[in-house]
Parts: sequence; structure tokens; C-alpha cells
Amino acid sequence: MEIDWPKQFGDWLDRVEADADKGEVRAALIRKYIAEALAVLRKLPCAPTRETETADLKWVRQSRRYQLWRVSHPYHPNVAVRLICWFPPNTDSVVVTLFAGDKARIGDIWYSSVASQADPLIDAWK
Repeated sequence: MEIDWPKQFGDWLDRVEADADKGEVRAALIRKYIAEALAVLRKLPCAPTRETETADLKWVRQSRRYQLWRVSHPYHPNVAVRLICWFPPNTDSVVVTLFAGDKARIGDIWYSSVASQADPLIDAWK
């Protein structure tokens, strides 16, 4: 899979990388989890289905207009990085990473806002 993302994600990733380069331990851990999540996406042979979801890649049940997916990592007490993705229909090569976040600080309520944020980002990407 090729990975594409909007400017907002790129800006966030740049900030995380800059903080990690300054020696911020938490930012370095977040960068590590982002890299691992992107590797999961790159290795996919095709878009996932609800029947093929895994612990790392799950369908976001709160999604509305578009079928969204989240990539996550094993439990860590201080960090919970989630990448929210959309697989454009009729393509086998592009995954759009819409946005990411650390839900460790706000918990599962984070997912409630995912669909409302993702729909306009997908519309803009299209």
C-alpha cells in the first residue's frame, strides 16, 4: 500500500519528530508507534474488511459516511497512539491516513469525534 495523508497529519508528524529529536522521551515513543503503524499499513496487500480486522487494524464502529479504520499498538500505560485511516474504494494502492492522536489522555471518548472529523477530511482529499 502507498500511504497518502493530508497536511494536518504531516504537520503533526513533523512536531512529534522535532520533539523526539530534542530528546523528549514521550515524543520518541509516539514516533516509534507511528512508524510501526505506518509499517502495518504499507504491508497490507489490499484494503481490510470487517471480517479480516486484527488487533492492530480495526474497523471504527463509530464511522458514519466512510468506513474508517484505526491502527493501534499494544497497551502502554502512558501512550495510546491511534492512526485513523480510510481506504478509498476501487484502489489497491492508496491508503489515506487522516489523522492521528494519543487517546491515552482522553480515553475512548476520542472515538466519538472521529467520524465528524474524518468526513470533511475525506471530502477535501477527494
